[in-house]
Amino acid sequence: AWRGSCMSVLSNRSLNSVPETFQHCQADHGVSILQLVKAHRLDDYGYIKMINYIRTVKCSGETLAVFDGAVPWDSDEFMKPALPDDPLLQIGTENRARQAEERAARSEEALARAMEDLQNLKVLAQGLVLNAGRPGPSCSGAIAELREDEDEAYFSSYGHYGIHEEMLKDKVRTESYRDFICGNPDVFKDKVVLDVGCGTGILSMFAARAGARKVIAVDQSEIIYQAMDIVRSNQLENTITLIKGRIEDVNLPVEKVDIIISEWMGYFLLFESMLDSVIFARDMYLAEGGSVYPNSCNISLAAVGDTEKHCDRIAFWDDVYGFKMECMKKAVVPEAVVEVLKPETVISEPAVIQTLDCNAVTTSELEFTADFTLKMTASTHCTVMFSTSPHCTKTHWKQTVFLLENPIPVQSGDELPGRITVRKNRKDPRALLVTLNLADWRQTYSLQ
Repeated sequence: AWRGSCMSVLSNRSLNSVPETFQHCQADHGVSILQLVKAHRLDDYGYIKMINYIRTVKCSGETLAVFDGAVPWDSDEFMKPALPDDPLLQIGTENRARQAEERAARSEEALARAMEDLQNLKVLAQGLVLNAGRPGPSCSGAIAELREDEDEAYFSSYGHYGIHEEMLKDKVRTESYRDFICGNPDVFKDKVVLDVGCGTGILSMFAARAGARKVIAVDQSEIIYQAMDIVRSNQLENTITLIKGRIEDVNLPVEKVDIIISEWMGYFLLFESMLDSVIFARDMYLAEGGSVYPNSCNISLAAVGDTEKHCDRIAFWDDVYGFKMECMKKAVVPEAVVEVLKPETVISEPAVIQTLDCNAVTTSELEFTADFTLKMTASTHCTVMFSTSPHCTKTHWKQTVFLLENPIPVQSGDELPGRITVRKNRKDPRALLVTLNLADWRQTYSLQ
């Protein structure tokens, strides 16, 4: 809702808000703007024309009361604002936006179902083509091939060596796995271990060093061939077996494993949806009493007050070499940003929005809605929301940043309540859509 100076339509008095302006018209002039809208059955455009008409001709409350039937503001000439940046006109825009948002929410689920039906039809058609002239009714091969096709770009990105170098050089990440695995030989000794998404095979080699009897390492990307050479170079080929393929498609040389290890975490923890594959492997191969490591993870949210960042990313569009480009804000804001934040810009205590028990979580729980409250630790303007902590040594995961188009003024000790919804992007299941609700403000961000 609009906050700030608002000029009355029936006098030269300046009010503090749109509701206060409506109350003034009713109390001092005997005119209810809302009753006029209802009486004349005005839509948003009719309301805009009426406000501009009243401001243009400066009619009185008595004059407005006698209109019956045809109204004098029906002409399109009254679509032009009589008062620049009129707050009374902006609520019409807000109403249309809210109605559009509600329609979008209602249709989103129907669209998702339609897309799923279309995808099923595509799979069926491909299965019929691929299996034409072959015995047997099954088209599971076609489904597997289609899913592999969809994942080609994702696995191809992990075939590039630079990304593995970055991950291995992330000391927080790699040394945490090393210290846990090699520091707990009693957990790994004589165990059968499955490494999902093994990459260069570093976790598999840690497990072998910790005494695992057998390690099965699975990866779909081309890096698996380098991992084979690495394993042989370290004389671990008798302990580690490497398999190229998706964990959902391959056949393992064992029925059950005692331990599953995986470095599946993405930006905002869940980006890339690799946890889905770990859950599949757990349900398919983990023996009773076995365990998945890491065994627990959580996502936290906090607020940031960084005026410099806000000016650089959002306010920048107000004046670009003398040209107005404010419309770009609507395109820039919904893009979540992955970068390293300055710890000193954090202005709230963190709030945990989701905790995952990797030994029990289901894929349906990876889409969720959570209420949160951020307790402010500084008096400033909240410009950003982000996940993962900037207070520790930086990692290749960095922080996921959600920019606010309009900063929120806060005081130390304030509690800022909100709601966050995380769901997969139906067009790209490895991507995420994150919706934040704060008071009357709502924004959906894309992480892809």
